[in-house]
Amino acid sequence: MDYDELSAAFLAEPAAGRPAPRIPTGAARSLRDAAEPLATIGFWGKPAYAAMEALGLEFLTGYVWGRSAPMGEPSAPVVVAAFGVFEPGLVTSLYDQARGIASREDVLAARERGAVESLHEVLGDVPTSEVETAVAQLRLATDVAVADVAGRPLVAGLASLPWPADPWGQLWHALNILREYRGDTHQAANVAAGLTGVQMNLVTEYWIGWEPRAYAGTRAWSPEVMDAADADLRERGWLADGELTATGRAERDRIEQVTDEAMARVLAPIGDDVGALTEQLDGWSNRVVAAGAAPSDPYKRVSG
Repeated sequence: MDYDELSAAFLAEPAAGRPAPRIPTGAARSLRDAAEPLATIGFWGKPAYAAMEALGLEFLTGYVWGRSAPMGEPSAPVVVAAFGVFEPGLVTSLYDQARGIASREDVLAARERGAVESLHEVLGDVPTSEVETAVAQLRLATDVAVADVAGRPLVAGLASLPWPADPWGQLWHALNILREYRGDTHQAANVAAGLTGVQMNLVTEYWIGWEPRAYAGTRAWSPEVMDAADADLRERGWLADGELTATGRAERDRIEQVTDEAMARVLAPIGDDVGALTEQLDGWSNRVVAAGAAPSDPYKRVSG
């Protein structure tokens, strides 16, 4: 998949006339959604793609190896467990292939370099002092996040890396720590609720308002596996007539609440500045989206 194919598949404008997704609210969730394009520009930005391409990796191999490399060089089943929501065979194949192409050290260097170049390309006119202030606020939260990484393997991996020297790199690194902290926590809450990896995708689809299978299908789950997962959700009383039941919606709301509560503890040191920081990050992220360096589809932004 070259960059033009990537753009057509993931970065194109969403279809007109689709209903707006259900967007969760709350300070922790709002900060997460505001930061998402900035945190993921290391996957989507053209310089980020080029940095991985120079190593012989394309988008999917670069995504899997780049996101797992902070954890070291674990075996494929460990990566499958950490990623959770992706079909295991896909992750295993991409991870094993990528490790045969590029070293961990080269991937980590390319990952950071590509993200920094992508942010400079889109937001290079932002005063450095504004970026540094945002980083200082975010590091109040990341200090809490990395102080106890029990049950959070992706956070632990990021915490083991040195902070980038570039202010934009520091912002990107901080936001990725918080993104993976929320993701690790969210996955644990889903597992505690009895959901499998494919069911985490499907329940989020129903909860947000995706077209059936449009989200889970992009994670390579087969129709047969998704059918079986839906059948189990119906048997448990979570799903009926293609929609979450009152029980299913309440359970998914509870999963989100548990996730937000964990994030609230991490964000507490930022204090009353959280609202202004969220607004600032949202403004920068909107520029990233407008530049075509992150998905413009609001469904993708709230579901990632």
